[in-house]
Amino acid sequence: MSRSWRTACAVSALTAALFAVGTAPASAEEITFKPKAAGDINVRIRGLGVVPTERGDIKTAGGTDTTLNVRLGNAYVPEIDGSYFLTPNLALELIAATTKHDVDASNGLDMGSVWLLPPTLTLQYHFLPTARFSPYIGAGLNYTIFYNEKKGALRSISYEDGIGYALQAGFDYAITGPWSFNVDVKKLWLNTDVKANLGGTALKADVDINPWIFGVGVGYRF
Repeated sequence: MSRSWRTACAVSALTAALFAVGTAPASAEEITFKPKAAGDINVRIRGLGVVPTERGDIKTAGGTDTTLNVRLGNAYVPEIDGSYFLTPNLALELIAATTKHDVDASNGLDMGSVWLLPPTLTLQYHFLPTARFSPYIGAGLNYTIFYNEKKGALRSISYEDGIGYALQAGFDYAITGPWSFNVDVKKLWLNTDVKANLGGTALKADVDINPWIFGVGVGYRF
């Protein structure tokens, strides 16, 4: 049996065990956590890994393709988010985090760095709101703001803000009382028009950043 197959089996077994524990019937004395309910406000603190999967060729202002690809580095930051439960199953989540990404081209050209602020609002469906193990999925929108650009080896560089889509999946695992452990994965679709100047030559690129956002943290529900 290969290592990857053993790992997949172990992950499946752990997920099944958590699901069984979370959905097993319990007496009133055994329930030591707060089930999700309409009107709850959940505040989380998470650590995020932001991994762009960018694509986009750099072109001259006249349209000539230089065959250079724009590349953004990964970023790791703390994040705070809040959710409001419309019903035990439906919740609105708003996340707020900002990340700094180094930017370069596929030929090694230093294109400086840029900060991203992508507040994202999603509508979530929580499958097992009264269980200890409560998975959810969500979809929504983000508006990405690019700021504090550094030009690197360029004369200048600018990024256009924009609206994108978001999908997410994750789970809460109740620890005790209103406290829970959370794992969350989001996929954002972000696009920006980049304009730059290299040695007097105007460059432009239509870049799809499309990052994966991986989060792990703890939450408290009021």
